[in-house]
Amino acid sequence: MDIFSIIIQGIIQGLTEFLPVSSSGHLSVAQHFMNVGEESLIISIVLHLGTLLAVFCAFYKTIWGMIKEFFFTIRDIFTGKFSWKDMNDNRRMMFMVIIATLLLVPAYFVKDFFTSVEGDGDIIFEGCAFIFTAILLFLSDACVKGFKTGKDMSVKDALTVGLFQCVALFPGVSRSGSTTTAGLFCGLTRETAVTYSFILGIPAILGGSVLELGDAVSSGVELDLLPLAIGFITAAVVGLLSIALVKLIIKHDKFKIFGIYTLILGILCVGYGIFELVTDIHFYIA
Repeated sequence: MDIFSIIIQGIIQGLTEFLPVSSSGHLSVAQHFMNVGEESLIISIVLHLGTLLAVFCAFYKTIWGMIKEFFFTIRDIFTGKFSWKDMNDNRRMMFMVIIATLLLVPAYFVKDFFTSVEGDGDIIFEGCAFIFTAILLFLSDACVKGFKTGKDMSVKDALTVGLFQCVALFPGVSRSGSTTTAGLFCGLTRETAVTYSFILGIPAILGGSVLELGDAVSSGVELDLLPLAIGFITAAVVGLLSIALVKLIIKHDKFKIFGIYTLILGILCVGYGIFELVTDIHFYIA
């Protein structure tokens, strides 16, 4: 594994996992031009775990509060003190994350469909998905400002966001952009929508990485630990900076900037993908 290539991929993953522009789509396109071969899966897993660490660092107070509430909930259920109506912010957020994540379970049985799209050898689908992401981002900026915080979230809100997260399994569709937009559609405050979106990504990223790890190991690819460690650290550090940037951007309703970016990128990817198919000419970054 080339260390320079790993660092570039780590920067791309760290930035795009949290910016509403699709990390899987950008990583897929980058690996296409870098001609990353059979080791692309294990690289993607490690880089995703790096951004997962960034989420834990950025939202550790909320995450730790949710973990404690999980055990407090079990205690309250067995002591007869549990009340759905009287849950605090962390407890309700915990339940909403669980409900939204459960919608991903059926996707496990058709996961080969999503991975086949990502590894189909061209970037036309990714381009179309970028354009879809752009449309969502334009709509998110047009949303009326909501007033619902974590304690006001309903099961309907969680299901709506969860459905959007399922759509984001396609490479090129931004998970953070889709779920944040869905939260805004549900009337959440912008800060709550972003926080919920990022924390919701924890079980999705962790579960996806665990499932893909078996495939990566069974593929027989030799692991070069130093480049993978560098990629992991790069993705984590850049991810932390990216989270801070998103928090700043969401306050100023500037998601349309990324809508313009993903729209242009989508058109370029579709155009170049068609060019490759027609001419059978491929350009790679050495």
